[in-house]
Amino acid sequence: MNNARRYVVKVGSALVTGRSDGLEVAALAQWARQIAHLRAIGKEVVLVSSGAIAEGMQRLGWKIRPHRMHQLQAAAAVGQMGLIQVYESCFRDHGLRTAQVLLTHADLVDRRRYLNARSTLLTLLDLGVIPIINENDTVVTDEIKFGDNDTLGALVTNLIDADYLIILTDQAGLYTADPRKVSTATLIRKVRAGDPALEEMAGSTASAIAKGGMLTKVIAAKRAARSGANTIIASGREPDILMRLANGEQVGTLFEAATTPLVARKQWLADHLQVAGRLGIDDGAVHALRSGGRSLLPIGVRRVDGEFERGAVVACVDPQGIEVARGLVNYSAQEARRIAGKPSGDIEAALGYVEELELIHRDNLVLI
Repeated sequence: MNNARRYVVKVGSALVTGRSDGLEVAALAQWARQIAHLRAIGKEVVLVSSGAIAEGMQRLGWKIRPHRMHQLQAAAAVGQMGLIQVYESCFRDHGLRTAQVLLTHADLVDRRRYLNARSTLLTLLDLGVIPIINENDTVVTDEIKFGDNDTLGALVTNLIDADYLIILTDQAGLYTADPRKVSTATLIRKVRAGDPALEEMAGSTASAIAKGGMLTKVIAAKRAARSGANTIIASGREPDILMRLANGEQVGTLFEAATTPLVARKQWLADHLQVAGRLGIDDGAVHALRSGGRSLLPIGVRRVDGEFERGAVVACVDPQGIEVARGLVNYSAQEARRIAGKPSGDIEAALGYVEELELIHRDNLVLI
């Protein structure tokens, strides 16, 4: 793990609220300190943090977690203020800037919004900012809610092509059985993510504060593995856990992915049965894609067929009409027509803005 560059770290409610009502400021300060250390050694970190509803309940004077959706939404809206306020203060002590990012499932299902969220997060990381992510509980409904921040962490891991998803909880990792009920249960050190037996083994261990249990964490590891990311489930009570993991120490349970992120992404593209449009490219572009592993630039495009939005899967066809590649397009069909055949440096003059310099980036393109 010490060779990994990009981490998504998810901390559960029990690790930010402690045994008191609302947030435990000292706990958040510890996460900020450890993440600051990771940043200092060249790691990129996105933090997915629970705690907004618990903090909102404390501020509103509620002792029992409500069940009605609008009350949970109100608590989240109030609590987000406190959660981000504390994190901002703690990270500022280490000279780091933070950004609040609230997501819903709909943001990651729609390809245009997916790419917008991805671009924003990658830009924040490039700027050295720590994104702090939570579900947008204020507007969430039963149809679009993630349901737990373990799932959110996995989806963010896929979104930004992270190397590792680190799920920190109040348990040491995945056991052969619930250790609180079975005295002979033993900690599992390494497994293959997605093994069906793991979900049965995990059972259900949700706490009164946290919504997710070990089962949601195992399922999250399976989701993260789809983009080639490994997952570690470990105890957030371990001292300096993030620093130790980054140094390669074996702590908790490692869920190994079967493929690398790039292979997984390209396999998804190759298996995509429907394309939203076609880009007719010249022989120079065909050669660049096939021989040089290049991105598709607007200058190599001669024709744009179909109507599609940014983020759609489109086919790239040679002058004879034969498909040579497909990928996720960075511009809509209307925009693509306006920049087709132009150098990348002319995109802003043609559109008034620049989303990306490439029409399709090589990481989002697979040869057919």
